[in-house]
Formats: sequence, C-alpha cells, structure tokens
Amino acid sequence: MKMRRRRQLTLLSKDEIQRMREAGQLAAELICHLGDMVEAGISTQEINDEAERWGKARKIIHAPFNYKGFPRSICTSVNEVICHGIPNSELILKDGDIISIDVTPILNEYHGDTCATFFVGEPAPKTRELVEVTAQCLMRGIREIRPGKRIGDIGAAIQAHAEPLGFSVVRDFIGHGIGRNFHGSPEVPHYGTRNTGLRLRPGMAFTVEPMINVGDYGVKVLDDDWTAITRDRSLSAQFEHTLVVTEDGVEIMTCREGDDPFKIAPGGKINFEEIGL
Repeated sequence: MKMRRRRQLTLLSKDEIQRMREAGQLAAELICHLGDMVEAGISTQEINDEAERWGKARKIIHAPFNYKGFPRSICTSVNEVICHGIPNSELILKDGDIISIDVTPILNEYHGDTCATFFVGEPAPKTRELVEVTAQCLMRGIREIRPGKRIGDIGAAIQAHAEPLGFSVVRDFIGHGIGRNFHGSPEVPHYGTRNTGLRLRPGMAFTVEPMINVGDYGVKVLDDDWTAITRDRSLSAQFEHTLVVTEDGVEIMTCREGDDPFKIAPGGKINFEEIGL
C-alpha cells in the first residue's frame, strides 16, 4: 500500500478477531499451495489461474481482483519488481529468478493478506541472502509489537537489520490496517525512528510487509499504473503477515493451523531456525 492520509482506526472485537484468524489461515494455505507450483517454465498467469481455481472450489473471492482496476486475482512480482506485478502468460519463470506472490482471500467479509518470496531453482548467493534477510526483517518488525509500543518501533527494527547488511528498505509502499476493509489505518512504514508514531493498542489489526532491495530503495511505477520496479533494476524481495495486537503481545493471523510463524516464514520455505533471526 502506498502511503496516504490517515483513515479512521478500527479496533476489532473478539468475534472479528476470530474471523480474521480464519481468513488468515486460508491465506496461509493459499500462499503455500501456490509456492509449491513455483518452478522454471511456469508462467505467472498459470499461478494466478490456480489461485482462482483454488478460490472457486472454496467459494471465496480474491480482494485484489478489480480493486481500483487491478486486473488479476493475485500479485506476482518477479526479480526487480517490488510489488503489484500483474500475472501474464508471457512471463515465464526461469532458473535463478525470485518471485513474490501476494494473496488476499476474503472469507466471511474479512481479509487475510500475506506475501512470500520464492526461489526458482537454485539462487545465486546474494539472491539467497536478500530473501533470507527480508524474512528476518519481517519477524524483527513483528517482535516489536505489543501494547504500549509505537508504530515507529516496527520500521526502526526492520531498517536497523537491513541497512547494515547493505540492503535498502522501500519507502513508497507500507503496511496497512486490515479487517473488513482491505486497507485502512494504521499506516505501517518499514523504516523510521523508535518511540514515534501511533501507540499500539489491543484489537489493532494491520500488515507488516517489508520490501527489501539489493540496491537503492528508489521506485518506478510502469505505464500499467501498477507494476512497481526498483529504479536501478536491482532485485527486490517481500514477506508479509497479517497480525492483531493482543492484550500481552501479538498474534500472527496468516499461518496454517499447527504452524509456528516464529519458526517459519510465510510460504513455508524459509526456516528461521536454519537462518537465524
């Protein structure tokens, strides 16, 4: 989500949190399913088509479809595409690529929003490092979340991890409030200063979705008005969870039942016990 003026903040009830939990689990199942499809020779349109088939079988709809004119049901962002990549039949994955798949199914009027970056075949060492650092950034941001902390603490933790390792944090696109609406308050930058911004309260639901680049954080949006690429054409990766602030911490909604999201990144391919945090 691109940064824009603040919307009214909504605090979720216990019933609404349960609905978010169910939508989040569905999103986690979908992202893992689509991630298992990723291989050289497949088109991004085929991944979108499978998401639509999967959703139709479960009688759910995909929030991105026709959202402000977006023409597909999911986003597929390959290599230098930061976010909002449009699936198409001519974009064929090849060995060494990375692809970020972003899904948002709607279940019982509530949104589950998650994104993961997947390797196509065997990645180059720097590519692997980018993806692993991005997954670490996600969890370092989430570990800051509990009542009384501030929004700025999340971005500060992400920035403090990525930049000393030589990576940059995208400024133009941020996390966002979520629930019955796809996008709302609070805005959640992935960079910033500690002890600044809105104070976190139980019932707040939002996404944390850092986009991390190998090169500079500059962004260029293509003529389709959606596809955002790195201005210097360097690689970019993204991971995203939907979460809710609880009375004593945070609950990650976009994980499959039985999975520990503090041990495995969205999409199920990155194990934090193997790469560390």
